[in-house]
Amino acid sequence: MVWIPGGAYTAGSAEFYPEERPPRRVRVEGFWMDAHHVTNEQFGEFVDETGYTTLAERPPNPEDYPGVPSEDLITGSAVFQKPKRPVGPQNPNQWWKYVSGADWRHPLGPDSSIDDLSDHPVVHVAYEDAVAYAEWAGKTLPTEAQWERAARGGLDAKPFVWGDDHTVDGKLMANTWQGHFPYENTCLDGYDRTSPVGAFPANEFGLFDMAGNAWQWTRDWYHDDPTAGTSTSSCCGPTTPRGVSEEQSVDPRDPTGIPRKVLKGGSHLCAPNYCFRYRPAARYPEPVDTSTSHVGFRCIVEP
Repeated sequence: MVWIPGGAYTAGSAEFYPEERPPRRVRVEGFWMDAHHVTNEQFGEFVDETGYTTLAERPPNPEDYPGVPSEDLITGSAVFQKPKRPVGPQNPNQWWKYVSGADWRHPLGPDSSIDDLSDHPVVHVAYEDAVAYAEWAGKTLPTEAQWERAARGGLDAKPFVWGDDHTVDGKLMANTWQGHFPYENTCLDGYDRTSPVGAFPANEFGLFDMAGNAWQWTRDWYHDDPTAGTSTSSCCGPTTPRGVSEEQSVDPRDPTGIPRKVLKGGSHLCAPNYCFRYRPAARYPEPVDTSTSHVGFRCIVEP
């Protein structure tokens, strides 16, 4: 783990997506953070010791999805599948597919494996899976403010975790998408999907992959207004489903009403022409019941 010194920094940005606004000064206390994503090898040690079964490996509970036909409630997870022809970026169903048998051990489906991916980020982990690992390891997930403080590495108000420019001396600094998303990836960074942790330079705090590779869970509930925190007021937001507490935020754009946590960092699927979110200010609302082939996590320890 790496020590992240406490201090104030400028969170958010006024230059990109609305949910990043407004820029604001935030102060956090110092903490320890994993130098890289939790890897397949590390998550495997947790599973071997505890016998834990991830959400993607369990049949969905019909009570959580009223009205959904029982034959559609199958184990699995969402896998990115690159379209074979040019398509527009308006319909994610053109490149995301729910694959039965996809899970952390089988990232592309039941016929795939992680035999050669031990040092890659574990993916297909839902929020509760990340929390279970963190508790086993004696750690916790970071807040959004802690994560952004760590990602910026002491470089205040910069668009990227490494500074102002998209590349440094012509070199790509993160595992992201090059080309026209979602159908053309030129792989100039050397990777079509995830990359080994530490394959790209660390930031000024010594943290690897704080941009790209795999999204990272935080423990904060999502609000369109990042200054809202975990407000318990329900007067300005939709009612939360399934008996969860009022402080759990629901993305108003989500017709299913599933509570969402904040993801940070972007992934190998982020591109300037679509989801330009491999920046420290960027944030994304991920349903807590969802696992995908591009979402992982790392942990912290607070003194």
